Amino acid sequence: MDQSAAGVSPRAFKVTNREVLGIAVPMTLAYLTTPLIGITDTAVVGQLNDAVLLGGLAVGAITFDVVFGTFNSLRSGTTGLVAQALGRGDRKEEAAVLLRALALALVIGFALVLLTPVIIATATYLINPAPDVATAMAVYVGIRMLAAPLTLTNYAALGYILGRGEGKLALVLQIVINGVNIALSVILGLKLGWGIEGVAWGTVAGEAAGLIVGGSFLIRKLRAETIEWSRVLDLSAMKEMLALNRDIMIRSFALLAAFALFTRQGAQLGTITLAANAILMNFFLLAGYFLDGFATAAEQLAGRAVGARHQAAFKRAVALSSIWGFVLAFLLAAIFLIFGRTFIELLTNAEEVRKAAIAFLPWAALTGVSGVLAFQMDGVYIGATWSRDMRNMMLLSLAVYAASMFALDGTLGNAALWLSLHVFLIARGLSLLALLPSRTARTFQ
Repeated sequence: MDQSAAGVSPRAFKVTNREVLGIAVPMTLAYLTTPLIGITDTAVVGQLNDAVLLGGLAVGAITFDVVFGTFNSLRSGTTGLVAQALGRGDRKEEAAVLLRALALALVIGFALVLLTPVIIATATYLINPAPDVATAMAVYVGIRMLAAPLTLTNYAALGYILGRGEGKLALVLQIVINGVNIALSVILGLKLGWGIEGVAWGTVAGEAAGLIVGGSFLIRKLRAETIEWSRVLDLSAMKEMLALNRDIMIRSFALLAAFALFTRQGAQLGTITLAANAILMNFFLLAGYFLDGFATAAEQLAGRAVGARHQAAFKRAVALSSIWGFVLAFLLAAIFLIFGRTFIELLTNAEEVRKAAIAFLPWAALTGVSGVLAFQMDGVYIGATWSRDMRNMMLLSLAVYAASMFALDGTLGNAALWLSLHVFLIARGLSLLALLPSRTARTFQ
């Protein structure tokens, strides 16, 4: 929504490096616990010395990420709306946004539980893994999908917390969810010998723990507010949230469809390549969650600036979060190139998988550099709730990515997949950057 039409007087505030780091650092620590889940799960299954199970985990994780990543709009959409309400000084609207998001999360979550067999069948058809890999994937996804209502409720709660810029509280919530997940995945998967099933049940338990802890925080906050149910149930506000979530959902689905395509094409190159790429994607995920800390700072500060109608603060938030993002991206690339081989050897003892992963390490190590601008621009557009532009540029980038991948198919093997991934990340960042000046001018006119 253009704040020029909202009848709101400007509310000045200052954006500094300290403000950016105050949000980014705790959220970087929080997000770092998320890739540790994938690393732990891969390490647990990797110790079983079975490439089929490792491939099943990779395909299952992609399936889960496509489904739930699609609905991550509940987190990001809530963040933008809450941040803008904070910028306007409208505490009642902050609470109303949270309650609308929680209601939507529960409806979608229970629907996904009922649709689990359809989701498994669709994933098997689209990714087309080997039969034994498909069996392992079905077990993993079937268990993890039971946590759908818990996961989406936690997304909505986290969006509210981040929209208010409460990085430390968000850190606590993520540590609880991911810490319980990691601990139980190791205990159930290795100590008790449940294997891939234990890894999946660890995730379900982590989401349940997060709901208990996060729910207690939110109940205390909501008790301090007078809830105006007429505002919560306002039809125009509900439509705005649904439209925002729709656009972000399409964007998220397109993003995860790109990774699903990456996994599918890798599967066609054989189980060893599929498993090696699963190992290497941890480098991209790790870089992504580092960069997401600064993208989250951009979300909150840009959204707050839009709500406050403060263009100078908006531009400062964009500049500082982007500068910090680039510094971190190059630092991470150097670390991955130096220590990547050791990291790969820790994740699996399957020698063929190790060799294949090490051969493509440089491709994976540099994904953060190619993607940093995409992460930062996503944060800005989410905070400003420019969802339609973000959606359209993502679809354009996906088309460029698919064209690149299929044009190179059969000529470069696995290198074609990684080259196309870099093209995709760069296209996302540059397309959003190109729209930024005109969109900023219209919003703050």
